[in-house]
Amino acid sequence: MTLLRKPYAAGIAAFTLIELLTVIAVIGVLTAILIPAIGATRQSAQKAKCASNLRQIGQAISLFAMNNKGYFPLSTHTVRNVEESWIYTIAPYLGEVDEVRICPADPQGAERLERNLTSYVLNEFVVVPNMDPFGQMRTDSYTNLWRLHNPARTMVAFIASDSMALGDHSDHTHSRGWGNWNRVIADIQPNRFGSESSDGLGGSSNVLFADGHVDTIEAEALRQKVLSGNNPADPASF
Repeated sequence: MTLLRKPYAAGIAAFTLIELLTVIAVIGVLTAILIPAIGATRQSAQKAKCASNLRQIGQAISLFAMNNKGYFPLSTHTVRNVEESWIYTIAPYLGEVDEVRICPADPQGAERLERNLTSYVLNEFVVVPNMDPFGQMRTDSYTNLWRLHNPARTMVAFIASDSMALGDHSDHTHSRGWGNWNRVIADIQPNRFGSESSDGLGGSSNVLFADGHVDTIEAEALRQKVLSGNNPADPASF
């Protein structure tokens, strides 16, 4: 027995139950296809904007170094408050620091913006001098851009970890202690794009290098370096 369309007000035909179910099924299939595609497109745009932010930061750091005998700007490891940290030191070399200091994919971006913080953290190796017991800078200190042996492989800035406390000292890593993966993901978010896993895996993240270029590095590749005993943040590891 088949269902027939029955006329109703003004002579407009009604849909049969089968037709309605078919339409609903088609809408469900299209939704299942489109939502992941829209999410992927959005994430791709966020990654591109984040990479642009880091490139601008890299250019500003280079200009700062040119005017400061090659030295990188200081972090809150050295200066007293966040207004003196590196992101504000290089602000005169940026078009609009508030447009650059927050990663668009940062779930804490609005709070960081309000607290005058940044989504990006500088590598401890390039902002904290390596001092001997007598207060003299060691030869393996990397705080001068012009003295780096391999700028194209020296990591300068990362995306901050979601678990990092939003305080005055959240503008740099503690990468001299990256002896295990947990120490790494306490400082940076290596799976910012592609995963929300708390173990820091399943995605990738943008990294700024000392020569100004930005690479997207897979979290697993970074973890393998750490597991092999090779600290990826240490300029001496290359």
